[in-house]
Amino acid sequence: QVQLVESGGGLVQAGGSLRLSCAASGTIFSINVMAWYRQAPGKQRELVARSSSGGSTDYTDYADSVKGRFTISRGNAKNTLYLQMNGLKSEDTAVYYCNALLGGIPYWGKGTLVTVSS
Repeated sequence: QVQLVESGGGLVQAGGSLRLSCAASGTIFSINVMAWYRQAPGKQRELVARSSSGGSTDYTDYADSVKGRFTISRGNAKNTLYLQMNGLKSEDTAVYYCNALLGGIPYWGKGTLVTVSS
């Protein structure tokens, strides 16, 4: 079992920055993949960024819409996931969810709302 709690959302003007955090607890030592997803009003949930651990190397990939603006990272203890968001646009407005994959089972946080005003 994994519990995920997101924080850091809020209201920001276009062009601004926010840093989201996700604290993981429970059976976290076996988590190799953690990710951020988002869901805008009336739209499907979409992958924003993903961090995959392969031994001593972490791999990251991003949605095309956020490349060069967002950075995903994990804390040293691997139980915290971050999403640094720069150059925010109105289209980034959404509820952002933390996701962890454990034994093929996805776990989700409750989400944190990011609102970007233009």
